[in-house]
Amino acid sequence: MLAALVATALAAAGCSSTGGKRAEEERERRAAGGRAAVDTPRWTFAMVTHSGAGDTFWDIVRSGAEQAATKDNIEFLYSADPEAGQQAELVRTRIDQGVDGLIVSLAKPEAMEDVVREAVAAGIPVISVNSGQDASAAFGALAHIGQDEVTAGQAVGTELTERGRRKAVCVLHEQGNVGHEERCAGVRETFEGTVENLYVDGTNMPSVQSSLEAELQSDPEVDAVVTLGAPFAATAVRAADQAGSDAQVATFDLNPAVVTGLREGTVAFAVDQQPYLQGYQAVDLLWLYRHNSTMLGGGEPVRTGPQILTREDAEALAEYTARGTR
Repeated sequence: MLAALVATALAAAGCSSTGGKRAEEERERRAAGGRAAVDTPRWTFAMVTHSGAGDTFWDIVRSGAEQAATKDNIEFLYSADPEAGQQAELVRTRIDQGVDGLIVSLAKPEAMEDVVREAVAAGIPVISVNSGQDASAAFGALAHIGQDEVTAGQAVGTELTERGRRKAVCVLHEQGNVGHEERCAGVRETFEGTVENLYVDGTNMPSVQSSLEAELQSDPEVDAVVTLGAPFAATAVRAADQAGSDAQVATFDLNPAVVTGLREGTVAFAVDQQPYLQGYQAVDLLWLYRHNSTMLGGGEPVRTGPQILTREDAEALAEYTARGTR
């Protein structure tokens, strides 16, 4: 019966998209067939992020965390809200539940400071992931796992310069997200051309496209567009096409559409921060801390990126994005 359940879950996973339903089916498959590799107590770890509904990036983070949780005999709880105040309330709920470990993203650190400090004061070890590395240690977190956003932006600026670009638009889709500001600032530091920030409403993709089209039409000197999330890369490609612009599109993060864009040449390059690794390492490090009081990083962030990916990498990446781990 167990084998039949696993087979059914696997068959369903193969027929769905890489996010949403497929991610849920993959979680059910692991629950049916996963086995712990350790005999430590069954601690409960919670992850609370600033993800919005349907964000496939966070599906990948969650997937990594859940695989590590299965291996480490951890009961894993996940919740998310893109509104900072609501995210903080979700953290407070987990504190009240008395979880054994907590993983949080700090996209808007000022809204999260009090609850992170509350968790630490309650004796709950905290690790931050993805965003907010500058605030992490100050709030009492044991470690931060993710890419350094300024360094990642600098890598983009260097790559644009090497490609002979002269003027770039950096598209910020979530106002107030410190990591996004840092990425664009990093681009500006190393790019030998000029960079302009374009603020858009990331919850309204048609509006994102029209705003970028207008920008490209009004300034034909723009020869590069940098998007800060994978779903916005395809929109930027369409905007450039509609505007009659030959601007190259570069993006942070991966999804199947970005890999296709790399292969076809519509996306010049992508910056991968390895979200699967962020989730996996966060759970694994909390387990190590609970089991052995050990921690990586020595007070410095544990970096998962950046990694510049180009057309030459597309073929190998396709397999991993299809299974939801890149």
